[in-house]
Amino acid sequence: MNERIRISPVQLIDENEENVGVVETHEALRRARDLGLDLVEMSADARPPVCRIIDFGRYKYEQAKKDKERKKKQTVSELKEVRLGRSMKIDPHDIGIRMKQAKKFLLEGHKVQIVQQFRGREMAHRERGYDRMRDIITELEELGKLETEPRMAGRRMSVILGPDKRKIEAYRRKMEKEGRKTEEKDEELAKQVAEINEADAKAEAASPEPETEATTEATAEESKD
Repeated sequence: MNERIRISPVQLIDENEENVGVVETHEALRRARDLGLDLVEMSADARPPVCRIIDFGRYKYEQAKKDKERKKKQTVSELKEVRLGRSMKIDPHDIGIRMKQAKKFLLEGHKVQIVQQFRGREMAHRERGYDRMRDIITELEELGKLETEPRMAGRRMSVILGPDKRKIEAYRRKMEKEGRKTEEKDEELAKQVAEINEADAKAEAASPEPETEATTEATAEESKD
């Protein structure tokens, strides 16, 4: 910047961002000084190097502001877990709220792991769990893409979906056109999810998972698979 620019001549961009052409460095610096501005080297690798006449303090401020805005828009992707209750006997209304929660996570740029728990003799009818997962995948593929197929681990069945930017943008446009809010702007959703989680926790404390013969046999069979 200014007197530290040793190479001459330079390609000069003036205070109006117009290309002046190639001038001697001392002449470019004189023009900057006359305007009360700075001569700043913008592209050192070019020959001749490209220099601009700018208010360097203001330039730094504007760049910092842009960097801050860019960082705010960047999303750190996480794996968010959405549990479908304590067993297969979850109320359809509660499933609907869980799906809104999953859509909210996808809209925010996160991956989502949907988890279905099986209790007792439900392990003998795991095909119902796969049917449910297929329905969920169909619904969430409006915003995401399937990353792992449904699979069992003990008494848990899970599936992972990741956000699809193209689908998300199309979904946002569709909701805006219909005058509806997207899930991450739903003020009631967090409250509804909290109420369901609290109810699940109380039910779990009052009725822990019994280790039945059917559960043991089904888990052993799954381990063999």
